[in-house]
Amino acid sequence: MPVAKRETVDLSQYPNLVVIYLGLRVNTLTGIKTLAGFGPKISRAVEAKPDGLLLHEQIFYSLRHVGMRQYWRDFESLEAWARSEPHKIWWQNFLRNTGGAGFWHETYFKTGGFEAVYVDMQARPGLAAFADVKPARGAMFSARRRLGLTGEAHAAPGLSESDLYS
Repeated sequence: MPVAKRETVDLSQYPNLVVIYLGLRVNTLTGIKTLAGFGPKISRAVEAKPDGLLLHEQIFYSLRHVGMRQYWRDFESLEAWARSEPHKIWWQNFLRNTGGAGFWHETYFKTGGFEAVYVDMQARPGLAAFADVKPARGAMFSARRRLGLTGEAHAAPGLSESDLYS
C-alpha cells in the first residue's frame, strides 16, 4: 500500500499574509437578485488583479449562502482595495440598502489577530456563532480599528460612521 504524500507550505515569503472569508446570505426573495448581481461584479474585480491579491476562491455554503476566500499579501493591500472603487461603491450601496441579503467577513492574520463584521445576518456564521456580538460602532466600526492598528488608512473609508448613522 502506498504511503500518503504529505506536504505543507513555506509561507516565509508572505510574512504579513491575510486570509479573508466573505459570505452573502439571501434573507428574502429580493436577496436572490442581490446575490445574482454581485457575481459578475466580483468576477470582474478579481480579473482586474488588484495589487496584493494572491488568490481568490469561491465557496458554496448552502443554496442561499455563498462566499469566497481570498489571500492577500498584507492588510494594507486589502484595505487599499476595499477603500477604492468598485468595492467602495458596493459597500456604500449595500450598507444603505442590503437588498434582502446579509453579508459578513472574517479576516485572519498570519502575524496574529482576527477581525470580523456582520451585516443583517439572520443566522450568525463563524466567530459570531460563539463569541459576543457587539454593534460595529465607535472603535468597532472599521477593520483597522477592530484590529487596534495605529496609523491612518491610505484612503478614506467607503462610508464613515457619521454618514451611515446620520
